[in-house]
Amino acid sequence: MSVDDSRQGHTVRTGGQGAPKVLVAGASIAGPALAHWLRRRGAEVTVVERAPELRPGGQAVDARGVAREVIERMGLDAAVRAACTDTAGAHTVDADGKVLETFHAEDDGGDGYIADIEILRGDLAQVLYDDTRDGVEYVFGDRIAGLDQDADGVDVVFAGGDRRRFDLVIGADGLHSELRAMVFGPHERFLRHLGQVLAFYSVPNEFGLDRWLLEHQDQESGRSALLRPIQDATRAMAMFYFPSADFTVDHRDVAAQKALVRERMAGLGWLTPGILAHLDDTPDFYLDQVAQVVLDRWSSGRVGLLGDAAFCSSPMSGQGTGLALVGAYLLAGELAAAGWDPAAGFARYEERMRSFVEANQEIGRLNARSREVPGPDAEPLPDFTGEWFMELVGRAINGVELPDYAGVPDSAGPPIASPSKP
Repeated sequence: MSVDDSRQGHTVRTGGQGAPKVLVAGASIAGPALAHWLRRRGAEVTVVERAPELRPGGQAVDARGVAREVIERMGLDAAVRAACTDTAGAHTVDADGKVLETFHAEDDGGDGYIADIEILRGDLAQVLYDDTRDGVEYVFGDRIAGLDQDADGVDVVFAGGDRRRFDLVIGADGLHSELRAMVFGPHERFLRHLGQVLAFYSVPNEFGLDRWLLEHQDQESGRSALLRPIQDATRAMAMFYFPSADFTVDHRDVAAQKALVRERMAGLGWLTPGILAHLDDTPDFYLDQVAQVVLDRWSSGRVGLLGDAAFCSSPMSGQGTGLALVGAYLLAGELAAAGWDPAAGFARYEERMRSFVEANQEIGRLNARSREVPGPDAEPLPDFTGEWFMELVGRAINGVELPDYAGVPDSAGPPIASPSKP
């Protein structure tokens, strides 16, 4: 066993001779979750992340239904709940702050609009990293620059200059997956823009926020402003949605993105001016299109995709994290059950996940449609109180089986370490 506990790379090699070597691209949620299960199934895992360290903060994400069961099977329920936002519920408000509608975290058994498990993306990534760092090789500040696969493995060239060979390579590197573009084709073939743009960033909690999310929607313009609590009570997370028929701003051009936010959110009212006042001094600004990823297949030879890289359902579904966690469990389990044969393992993973993904993507499309500004020729919105919608929600939350994988190796890792920065 070798150990290198530096910030740029944390290496612990496990697994005996013949253990499959798997490279995972991306260290947000899907990647470390997959690393957890691959390690337990007997693989030797490397995770490469282009960022120099874990990215903190981010949007609040939820775990509902079957995703909560995955967290429990990982042995991480207590650690995840300890890092949750502790949001009591949500109020929708008018421009004067008058409450129009209220949702509670305990609604629908904790699977409602505000989920029982709600956590900042960065905090969940930290929990997953702390759980896997002592049995997984993490390489920060690097990325896959090229690969060449044959019948027996994949030769990978890293941007930093290393050349290594793996049995399997998995892309868990998000909506704008570089690995997907490299192996499956350009982004525009698979991205489906849903007509909305989302921006979020943390602000000082000078708005009296106390365990309740507040949302103001302007039906005439299709814009929304939200403030939500986080664990640090001195700060809050602000979010903006606004309509955009297309999306041409470079997702790495932060200055252009902030200019777009100022332009599109001007005049909204409510608390928007106070939120915009912190746009330049926030440490964690993020903006991107609200989009889905749709592919006919999530694998090509020995290369597979997971999470947003494979089947992003968009923030409008509220289920991106659930899909990543469930997908990680099933992908590792099916590969191990197939004796690490990629054709069989990837095929069974897709067979189990496809209907679950499609239900969540339909939820995302419907929610995006509900925010559109209706034109004179617009089709009426469907009846969201109908039984059909409740059935769709049920399939989106619990519509997938989690096999026990009896007979498949499962070497549970060490207890989770105390939270620490990489």
